[in-house]
Amino acid sequence: MIWSTGSHPSRRPSLRPADGTGPLDRASLADAFEAACLIRCTRAGSVRQPTNLLAEFSSAAAAARLAELLTRLGSPPRPERITAGVRRRYELHRLHVVEPGQPTLLASGWQQGRTALLDPSVVGASTPRHARRQALAAAAWRAALLAAGRHVRTTILGVRIADTELAAVLVRSAHLLGSTATVARRSGCLLVTVPGGAEKDRILRHSARPISLAS
Repeated sequence: MIWSTGSHPSRRPSLRPADGTGPLDRASLADAFEAACLIRCTRAGSVRQPTNLLAEFSSAAAAARLAELLTRLGSPPRPERITAGVRRRYELHRLHVVEPGQPTLLASGWQQGRTALLDPSVVGASTPRHARRQALAAAAWRAALLAAGRHVRTTILGVRIADTELAAVLVRSAHLLGSTATVARRSGCLLVTVPGGAEKDRILRHSARPISLAS
């Protein structure tokens, strides 16, 4: 297996498989998992696509965050901004695959992050492993709050998504962050909600964008 060294001003150089397979180091896993969650917020199913389109967002902030994560992973995407609509014009922000290994890297990050969060065998794991799982949980909610449809009320904090696997990840992530989450079916989507008050505040606090993702 060929390994590559990636670096970014905000963190130390790290090693990860050049082909996107195999275990990712802690910093790369956090970045790849959050990137995969951002993409899954825009559609159901795998991050793999038959075309070079990675994701399409109505939010410029979500597109910028995904571009930042991929750039840190050494795979910057190609951005595109288009204007759509007839009577009511709006902007869409697209990110396209530049390097062939991008989808493989994201799929690997998703699978490894999802396993770390949902695998019951790691319950009661060591403090470092628990801290890593909390970081992944925060990344999942950060992505959902940025890219999914927000459903905010005084009594709840909610996101609308179509991906059932991401919904399960968000429920487990809420638990790891000290909150509870429920899933309800709505027309064409799933609504994942967290109660208002202290539980909502915990999710918002943990999912705030980190100053540094250094390992």
